[in-house]
Amino acid sequence: MADKNYFKGSIAWITGGSSGIGEALVKAFAASGSTVIASSNDAEGLKRVKEECKEFASSVHCVPFDLSDTEAIGKVADEQMKKFSRIDYLINIGGISQRARIEETPIWLDRKIFEINYFGTIALSKAILPYMIRQKSGHILATSSISGRFGFPLRSTYSASKQALHGFIETLYLENKANNIKASIIIPGRVRTAISMHALTAAGQEHGKLDDGQAKGITPEKAAEQIIRGIRKNKREILVGSSELIMLHIRRYLPWLFFRIADKIKST
Repeated sequence: MADKNYFKGSIAWITGGSSGIGEALVKAFAASGSTVIASSNDAEGLKRVKEECKEFASSVHCVPFDLSDTEAIGKVADEQMKKFSRIDYLINIGGISQRARIEETPIWLDRKIFEINYFGTIALSKAILPYMIRQKSGHILATSSISGRFGFPLRSTYSASKQALHGFIETLYLENKANNIKASIIIPGRVRTAISMHALTAAGQEHGKLDDGQAKGITPEKAAEQIIRGIRKNKREILVGSSELIMLHIRRYLPWLFFRIADKIKST
């Protein structure tokens, strides 16, 4: 990775840090000299990631919390600001996916997915934003998905929750450009993580399967490299993945072709 000292001395808060892309980012930031606050709802997973950072482990601070508990997030944020005094990068990776048809999905499950993916992310971002305004610097990132740019079978609420983040992050950027605060949306395609394993079915249970597309995706480490490159270039939209990202361009410029392709996707 070019210029490994780029983030040296910075403080980065990364959610979803116990696995997948979040884990890869925790390790990459720690190795580059950043102090990392690693969060997820999996305390044991965070501990493992910290230990695997080896000589950089002392730079990793595990702060487990549940994104769905939005009322507690403000307190967690205040505690970290008292401890570290500033946050340079807030990278919202944590979230949950879905594998259920619309008519099968109860409204309580729609709310749960939104609570984690949207409200949890914006609650932490809104808790940190005033501190960044005072320090006149910072970069807030939120993770969407290519299906956060268009509808996709079995992911109605997941897609909707991710699409909502685009509006929030773009507005955050426009409102705070004068405060020297950057804001970016991360748009992953296929990345070889366990997101499909933990995706929620209509009954609210874990899907428990690795999707074929997921298995063929890029590694979390490669995804982290692409995200870090996007951060350094101050991209407002950071595309992460491989050839599947062409669907974004097809949807934009050839919508008729997109719907023809999407219609052939197996709903399983």
